[in-house]
Amino acid sequence: MSDLLSGATRVHFIVGDPIAQVKSPAGVTQAYHDHGRNAYVMPAHVSPAHLSAWLAGVSLAQNVDGIIVTVPHKFACAELCATTSDRAAFLHTVNTMRRNADGTWHGDMFDGLGYVSAMQDKGCTPLGKKALLVGAGGAGSAIAHALVTSGVSQLAIHDEDTTRRTTLVDRLAGLNLCPVTHGSADPTGFDIVLNATPVGMKDTDPLPLVADKLVASQFVGCVITQPVVTPLIAAARAKGCPTATGADMFAKVRDLMVDFLLAGRY
Repeated sequence: MSDLLSGATRVHFIVGDPIAQVKSPAGVTQAYHDHGRNAYVMPAHVSPAHLSAWLAGVSLAQNVDGIIVTVPHKFACAELCATTSDRAAFLHTVNTMRRNADGTWHGDMFDGLGYVSAMQDKGCTPLGKKALLVGAGGAGSAIAHALVTSGVSQLAIHDEDTTRRTTLVDRLAGLNLCPVTHGSADPTGFDIVLNATPVGMKDTDPLPLVADKLVASQFVGCVITQPVVTPLIAAARAKGCPTATGADMFAKVRDLMVDFLLAGRY
């Protein structure tokens, strides 16, 4: 890779708080090089209080073409985009931004599409299934939308932030595609059980749901990429459940993000 780095290199960032856990810089950079592009992705550790100022600053650099957005900035970055896809506009959240011709930012959200694709690769088809989703944040909102539009028969959403949960439930219920309800940490009765929270990144974290109640017929997923096998995934596998990890999701999301960013200006 290093022989491509020069003054002509196009710069992309991945921004988050924290940022040390992300895998995108190497994976997306390699994907650019596989496409013959001289571009690199660099991590940026930026607090929410400084996000707007940071974006204004990096936007002044004419060789900065794209930004990948991770926790906790997905909602805030949607507000900083001049334009978005219809999907991102509905969700009010983005995970990828590319330059418009006038230098402003255009955002889209691929977490949901990527996770559903990863599930399908693992043999889980959402159509007709009852799903429980823990987490109504940026990734959770996108996954919830993707599950509903993929044909689940019912979606229950659980989040400790009841205002955020209620907002997401009401918006998705308004699509009239399936019943969308307030869930709990109890996975009993669901075919699909997904964790879309950061709970499980730290050794001291509790489980995001009642894993003792999982049964082998349930498909269990988690969005966390580090550790690859979270305590929830380990508990699910011990019960005999098929699973999808955050790394499985990332591989799919990366391809969607790269296609989106490569379509931008260079």
